[in-house]
Amino acid sequence: MLDELTLIASQAAAAILAVDISEIRQRAKPDRSPVTAADEASEEIILGALARLLPGTAVVSEEAAARQAPVTLSDRFFLVDPLDGTREFIARDPEYTVNIALIEHGRPVAGIVAAPGLRTLWRGAIGRCAERMKLEPGKAGSAATERTAIRTRAKPSQGWVAMTSRSHPDPATSDYLDRLPATRCIPCGSSLKFCRIAEGAADIYPRLVSLSEWDVAAGHALVSAAGGVVTTPDGQPLTYGRPDFRAPPFIAWGAAPA
Repeated sequence: MLDELTLIASQAAAAILAVDISEIRQRAKPDRSPVTAADEASEEIILGALARLLPGTAVVSEEAAARQAPVTLSDRFFLVDPLDGTREFIARDPEYTVNIALIEHGRPVAGIVAAPGLRTLWRGAIGRCAERMKLEPGKAGSAATERTAIRTRAKPSQGWVAMTSRSHPDPATSDYLDRLPATRCIPCGSSLKFCRIAEGAADIYPRLVSLSEWDVAAGHALVSAAGGVVTTPDGQPLTYGRPDFRAPPFIAWGAAPA
């Protein structure tokens, strides 16, 4: 299934790049976050492809969730953000992604994070693999020009590297980071923060405000597949499928906390 999900994310990435940013008109959703034709084009491809891949499996996607009543969930469902980092996309910053996660019994078991602007895709399946691929949007994973197994790194004795949100800093997260032995904070957009943890380029990504579950699940699966952990601040497992699809504050670790 990971290959099929890779192709779906890649095709969604191509649909995003096909939208002319110079002519794009953004609209505000009820929560005041922006939405564009690129979000909708990506979502249309993903929803149709997932319906063919696993007929009858519920899909919770950001734009669809804003338009219709919540779906009824079973033990298996998908969480999708068709364009994570719409603000970055509008600003022509390549730090935006397509996120697809498969959830089973409340836990993410597989995740795809595609970065169309970077021509790069990360994917992971718990207990099987985690890898980074150089992949032209629209192509299948077999067409990757570079394919690298990735792994989180051991926690350094000093000089942690922390990932932070570029567009949405918050005081609680800043205060937490001030208490850590982090010597460098790297601001970054979208789910790329999880990717940097998974590939061993950073040690921790705390986010101490609530986010939508589709913002977190694919990156969570990737970090877990690469050997890291994602927990609530008190160390409890982060699970998915709440009635409002709001994830609690969390911390992504490259190495499990002591």
